[in-house]
Amino acid sequence: MSGGCAFESMPNDWKKVLEDPVRVTLKDSGPPDLDKILRLFPRLTGEPAFDLEVIARNSQRLRTTPEVDTGHPLLDRSVKTGLACIDTTFQGDHPKYGVDAYAKGEHDSFPPTIIAAVDALSAWGLHARAAQLFRYWLLNFVREDGTINYYGASISEYGQLLHTAALLEERGGIEDWWREACPPLNRLAEHLLSLRAQAEKDGGLIPGSPEADESDQVAKYFHNNACAAKGLRRWADLCERRGATPSTSIHATRSRAAALAKDTLDAIQTVWPQDPGDMWLPPQVEPTERPHAITATRLASYTNYRYWPELLSSGLLPPDMANRLVEARLHFGGQFCGMTRFRDWLDDWPLAEYLHGLWSLGRRNDFLLSLYGHIAYHQAEGHLTAYEQVTFPPGEAVAPYCLPCQLVAARAARLLA
Repeated sequence: MSGGCAFESMPNDWKKVLEDPVRVTLKDSGPPDLDKILRLFPRLTGEPAFDLEVIARNSQRLRTTPEVDTGHPLLDRSVKTGLACIDTTFQGDHPKYGVDAYAKGEHDSFPPTIIAAVDALSAWGLHARAAQLFRYWLLNFVREDGTINYYGASISEYGQLLHTAALLEERGGIEDWWREACPPLNRLAEHLLSLRAQAEKDGGLIPGSPEADESDQVAKYFHNNACAAKGLRRWADLCERRGATPSTSIHATRSRAAALAKDTLDAIQTVWPQDPGDMWLPPQVEPTERPHAITATRLASYTNYRYWPELLSSGLLPPDMANRLVEARLHFGGQFCGMTRFRDWLDDWPLAEYLHGLWSLGRRNDFLLSLYGHIAYHQAEGHLTAYEQVTFPPGEAVAPYCLPCQLVAARAARLLA
């Protein structure tokens, strides 16, 4: 790499450092600059997930609103590549999480795939395609009892799907999707409400799977309940705007969402340590092992890479608690060059949730560092394929390409437009 590596003396220490070494070095240099970040380390290398000519043609056909013009050509390319990969990854309207092992049918109904795709498409004005894909997913993967036909759906994903419906309606209206989508959405909401009713007998928080890989680790997770409360509130607001009559009244749903949000926040305040210097902010009500760093245990790594970001993006936390969560990630071994650390590698597919939280808090510099770090070192040089997991620089793939990781730039960059 021309110009050499700015951190040539540090490679053996990266995994041991608790503070992001790039953030520490750049903190007095003003807003992060993508060109400067690109010169720090060797770029990620690997094989493209798809035929580059197909991606190029899909990119050229895009007609976004607004036009993709972020002020940096690489960021523009990252946005367009992500949007182009949606139709390349999906089989028609049928979702696929990624390639190779991630193209197996068992992953097709993974909710974050459709959540990411609808968010990215609708953010850039591609409402018709977003609605088409969302309707297909709801009609094919929501069972009659309101459960998701997926082996490890988390409670948070139910709430996120309801939020996605409200987001799509706000951005693009209801043409061509609301009539058919309303019944399965209603079933999703009713399932959450029934879980909440059962949980009220034991403290109020819904126990459940926190994410697919940890589906056997059932507990009362804060991110699950925060997203469920947000989703139910958003569902009530959506039904009110559309004049719909859901199975549970709008007033009752809104009231129960507020009660769940209060119970969740009360539980967090009880469980989180009072010492503001204590970096371990447990993700659940039940007692947990205290790690010496946020990637030191399996639970800690999952907390850092997904549970904290989803709690942050739910909007439940007041600013002081939300900022405390961010500071814990920043000073407890949670990131490298803005990217998310997971054990001894990097895993950014849920990064859009963290970026949304940073933006909401007005933490623009931290937002830019994470976005630019992702573009520079979680997407392969040249073709920009985003693998689900990568090594520290000099980077290579640890797990295959997946669509939610590819869409991080498209979802986050819209906030800058």
